[in-house]
Amino acid sequence: MTDHVDVLIIGAGLSGIGAAAHLAKDLPATSYAVLERRGASGGTWDLFRYPGVRSDSDMFTLGYRFRPWRGTTSLADGASILRYVRETAQAYGVDRHIRYGHHVTSAAWDSATARWTVTAEVDGETRRLTADFLWACSGYYDYDQGYAPRFEGQERFGGPVVHPQHWPEDLDHTGKRVVVIGSGATAVTLVPALAAGGAAHVTMLQRSPTYVLPLPAEDGFARRARRVLGDRLSYPLVRAKNIGVATALFQLSRRRPGLVRRLVRAANVKLLPEGYAVDTHFRPTYDPWDQRLCLVPDGDLFHAIRRGEADVVTDRIRTFTETGIELESGEHLEADVIVTATGLNLRVFGGAELVVDGAVVKPHETMAYRAMMLSGVPNFAFTIGYTNASWTLKADLVAEYVVRLLTHLRTTGARSVVPVRDPSVGEVPLMDFDAGYVQRVIHTLPRQGDVAPWLLRQNYLHDSRTLRHGKIEDGVLSFR
Repeated sequence: MTDHVDVLIIGAGLSGIGAAAHLAKDLPATSYAVLERRGASGGTWDLFRYPGVRSDSDMFTLGYRFRPWRGTTSLADGASILRYVRETAQAYGVDRHIRYGHHVTSAAWDSATARWTVTAEVDGETRRLTADFLWACSGYYDYDQGYAPRFEGQERFGGPVVHPQHWPEDLDHTGKRVVVIGSGATAVTLVPALAAGGAAHVTMLQRSPTYVLPLPAEDGFARRARRVLGDRLSYPLVRAKNIGVATALFQLSRRRPGLVRRLVRAANVKLLPEGYAVDTHFRPTYDPWDQRLCLVPDGDLFHAIRRGEADVVTDRIRTFTETGIELESGEHLEADVIVTATGLNLRVFGGAELVVDGAVVKPHETMAYRAMMLSGVPNFAFTIGYTNASWTLKADLVAEYVVRLLTHLRTTGARSVVPVRDPSVGEVPLMDFDAGYVQRVIHTLPRQGDVAPWLLRQNYLHDSRTLRHGKIEDGVLSFR
């Protein structure tokens, strides 16, 4: 079975639904389909079901630029975000174009016909679709398996060992002693949520500290602006304010890391118990934004510690035991449940193999053009969000650019477009980011260049100018 669309989108999560909505509202004559591997839309926000799951950036920038976030909280819970994404799909008719249960395994480009042939597994059968343009919106991590290193003696532990990506619906932590291994966004979310949910005690066990910054749960400026201006007029104003604040914090972190260290430490000290060992448990060895800052609404993690419902232990694991975890220091943590909030596995393009005119594309041998297309791969775009800001800020910009690109193809009569690599451009890693989930696979990812438009800026204000208003025919893209 083969059928054809103008644009084929892979993934019905935050990025894929946003991409399709842009096509629906800006290029209504364009036919498209969204292939979703799972049986439901929403991506991350449908997959993750662990207690307290929420956004790790403010919703006024994680929300789409074209559709206001009408909630009152800055860091929204997963169910609210999922509802927002699905309501967006309904509002723009995207839900009628999603084909569920389609696991894309490969996509082959043929220059003679200027088409992609996409192969998907559906209920054990192979189906093929063709498209003029292919758009990968499947995120960057493996939906099948989170990163779960094996710990010495893990099989000896008598209770459940759970990864947040695969949280059991029937897990009851009420009255239980829980140890959460990790210190990233998932861990700092889980600890106060488990404590508030009836756990006897929760311990966050970390090898090394992370920057944790309290943020008001409700954006007071947004509340006041909405009361005066309403949703439609206040939303862009609040977004602009939050983008400005986030950009300023990132730039300040890069230029004066010592100052930002002191500011974060002061915020931590203010919320933690008097005499707490803040430099042991909340003072990282790296500079702010070398890894992503963890945001906690109204300082909920610190309040759980202050109330004695949770604590933080900074040490290394020697071995699991029958009743908990033995640390290298000799201390033993008693546990009924252990949660391995140890991170994600990256998986580019949902694991699909790309082939161009019979040659398999090796991502690490390509160079990323504007962090959204690949050298030598025609009529192809991918959406990867920012590491230092809300994912959707970049997703919206990519979608706006792709709309401009498709319009240019239609206007000029060109059938294909491909970024042509300049051999004089130097290579650097795609992400200048020390997070473990990036460093484990950085050698498998596309490269970026050391000059524009191959250089990834990680700067929304810069990208909003170049992607919205820069020339399409820039001497790098080749049209045929």
